Amino acid sequence: MVMKKNVPSTTIDFEQRSSQTLVDKLSVDNATSEPYYSQIQRQIQQLIDVGELESGASLPSERDLAEALHVSRTTVKRCYDALRESQALSTHGRGGTVVKAPPKVTPSLGKLKGFTEEMRELGMTPSTQVMEHEVLQDRTVASIFQRPSSASFLKLVRLRSADDVVMTREVAWYDLTLAPNLANWDTSGSAYDFLKNHCGVNLVSAEQTVEAVLSSKQESQAFGFSAPAPCLLFKRRSYARGNFLAEYVEGTFRGDAYAYKIQLSA
Repeated sequence: MVMKKNVPSTTIDFEQRSSQTLVDKLSVDNATSEPYYSQIQRQIQQLIDVGELESGASLPSERDLAEALHVSRTTVKRCYDALRESQALSTHGRGGTVVKAPPKVTPSLGKLKGFTEEMRELGMTPSTQVMEHEVLQDRTVASIFQRPSSASFLKLVRLRSADDVVMTREVAWYDLTLAPNLANWDTSGSAYDFLKNHCGVNLVSAEQTVEAVLSSKQESQAFGFSAPAPCLLFKRRSYARGNFLAEYVEGTFRGDAYAYKIQLSA
């Protein structure tokens, strides 16, 4: 005789309500050439991106969602498989399919620190993927640094991750007139440590602005977004002694994972 495990009715009701809420926000349009599975995938990903589907939230079974949307189970399976491949969903045996949203981080503003130091302070493991690394001349950048148009700069485009989740796409420029040894930096470790220990450049202050933006095509691809989603764009100018601009950075942080904390005094 097989004994059935008793599950509180309140738990079942909550899961049913959550599934119904999701179904109510999904639809398929047969007037477009976009496949049904892609439409559903895009809509679920958007709900995850804006925080309406939080990490750990349960999704309806393939059969239930297929019946609710009047599509084939194969369509829903293809959608779920694509979301699992992009690491937006995970499957936990009898626990079903659940959302696998990025971790929420709440670093504090007020102190000049690099991404590596910031993530370690939050107990997370930082990592970096270098997408571009080149020395070049750029008139617009030279103007920002107040250098001649012939001046050379190190340009770095990096994807910065915490616990293997891409948190920001960062475009950074460094003044090689001020720190020529940076041209030989292999990009391992912290740029600030290299500036200090190998270039004799100590950063003493920074100006930073924050604005809300939608992710660009490159940023959406890096973050795994199916469509442009809210992000935070940080623009930072870091200065060495003598008020020399050493670094200019534009970093776009994913809005579904970043919430900055500011301590205010009375």
